[in-house]
Amino acid sequence: MKARYQFRFYPTDQQQRLLAQLFGCVRVVWNDALAICKQSEKLPSNNDLQKLVITQAKKTLERSWLSDVSNIPLQQSVADLGVAYKNFFDSLKGKRKGKKVGSPKFKKKSARQSARFRIGGFSIKGYEVYLAKIGNVKPIWSRELPASPTSITVIKDCANRYFLSFVVEVEPINIDAKNQSIGIDLGITTFAVMSNGDKAISPDYSKKDRKIRKLQRKLARQQKGSKRREVTRLRIAKQHLHIADTRKDFLHKLSTKIVSENQTIVLEDLNVSGMVKNRKLARVISLQGWREFRVFCEAKSEKLNRDFRVISRWEPTSQTCSCCGYRWGKIDLSVRSLLCLSCGTEQDRDENASRNIEMVGMGHRHDLKRTGSDHKTTKSS
Repeated sequence: MKARYQFRFYPTDQQQRLLAQLFGCVRVVWNDALAICKQSEKLPSNNDLQKLVITQAKKTLERSWLSDVSNIPLQQSVADLGVAYKNFFDSLKGKRKGKKVGSPKFKKKSARQSARFRIGGFSIKGYEVYLAKIGNVKPIWSRELPASPTSITVIKDCANRYFLSFVVEVEPINIDAKNQSIGIDLGITTFAVMSNGDKAISPDYSKKDRKIRKLQRKLARQQKGSKRREVTRLRIAKQHLHIADTRKDFLHKLSTKIVSENQTIVLEDLNVSGMVKNRKLARVISLQGWREFRVFCEAKSEKLNRDFRVISRWEPTSQTCSCCGYRWGKIDLSVRSLLCLSCGTEQDRDENASRNIEMVGMGHRHDLKRTGSDHKTTKSS
């Protein structure tokens, strides 16, 4: 399986100029190839596109500066466009799982920039990484690479930070788990409630989110193209990335702990795209990163030979007693503690749901035939 390792680096002023030139060339090649694809009745092959937007374009006066950068990232840009179109068509035909993928879009100068080097365009010498026609860069090595990378992607994010992203081949690791299984119920007030009683509270993003909204109002009043507007845009980007980094750090640590300690991880298939249509909860739900957490758990389960399961979103995990199987029906979200009318057990709403998620995922569910939808429950004092 493939794994990605990302490290930050600080290029010199000359390297920043060379990287800006490289990003611009990669972006122009992508946009030129995409324009040809949109105008053509039949999608051209990658070889034909490379001849048009790279080989022949270098001979023209308008695109002669493409020869000043390495040819490998330019070829990879055309190849990435082919992959983007393949994913788009597979999504239309239903061959691709997950959310529908849109058609490729033109790249902008103000957005995130990237350029990929394949083998032959880079080399690792000690603590330095050589990039073709860029020179040696020194990433901040926070850990060692488990194997030689097959490709390196140079990234410049919206806050003008530079990263090197290494793709390496890794083998699954066999580590004995402490527990057999665990069910996880995701929420807003408490990010995750586990069936073993543990709870995970997500970081508070509200302060940074309020600052973003204040800066966005300021940005709307400023003149387009002005230097002050660009400074405000950069400040907004930095705040967004600060939230994203904080969330990613929290999700990585939590998913690593859960996957390393449990053999089977069970989650519920949440309809996040439908839930964010609620305008009162959309912003809070978007900040939680439920989908990102699921992706992390799934990837790390594959790495550690764990069993990752997702149950249907239609399972009545919040409407059933985890002790006796008594089904009381839908309950208002304000009710957080429940008292079962059948067995008399008092339990937390989220803990009850997490235990039901684990039982359904492991195939140990109660017999619900004797229960009906007209039953009610009471709010415990």
